[in-house]
Amino acid sequence: MSEPASKHSGVLHLSKVFADALRLRDAYTRLHSDRVMALSRGIGLDIGLTSQELDALELGACLHDIGKIVVPDAVLMKPTRLDADDRAIMQVHPEVGANLIAAYAHNEANKVAQVVRHHHEWFDGSGYPDRLAGEAFPLLSRIVTVVDNYDAMAVRRVYQEARPHDEILRIMESESGSKLDPDLFQRFVKVIHDPRYAEFKAS
Repeated sequence: MSEPASKHSGVLHLSKVFADALRLRDAYTRLHSDRVMALSRGIGLDIGLTSQELDALELGACLHDIGKIVVPDAVLMKPTRLDADDRAIMQVHPEVGANLIAAYAHNEANKVAQVVRHHHEWFDGSGYPDRLAGEAFPLLSRIVTVVDNYDAMAVRRVYQEARPHDEILRIMESESGSKLDPDLFQRFVKVIHDPRYAEFKAS
């Protein structure tokens, strides 16, 4: 194994340790992160990202929710939908996660932090925290956003039943061009129907 590959493997292992720490509070988040990481990498491969970009994407996808570690249990594990105050608290997690990662001494820390910070932006600029739109919304974050949205609907939550695959795709298609990058949504459709990713497909 080359030195860069070995280093990435070590950092990815550490990332999973951090994600496991969050799992102690919220089991859904770790498993969700694993699925988002796998499908994001699938899109990255499909669009021809470089190995360095794939590494940053994989780490960012693995850690995209790590900032939730500071969200109070009353909000993180609330058995009903979040109200406006709860959402304001929850919406700090991309910035917190990005700041944690940016402080880490790793060559790709800033790229990974960028993925984490912007995974709740929307393609039309109405997301958070920075209301970035179109090409200003970083590519790697746009990838994670598409996959994150799919998986959030594919798995049962305390306050929400899992949706079937076809229904999820209809919802995502309706959000293509507003919430989601339309080209990356089409790439995602290709990846999620690839037999290699069958285990991540909703029922």
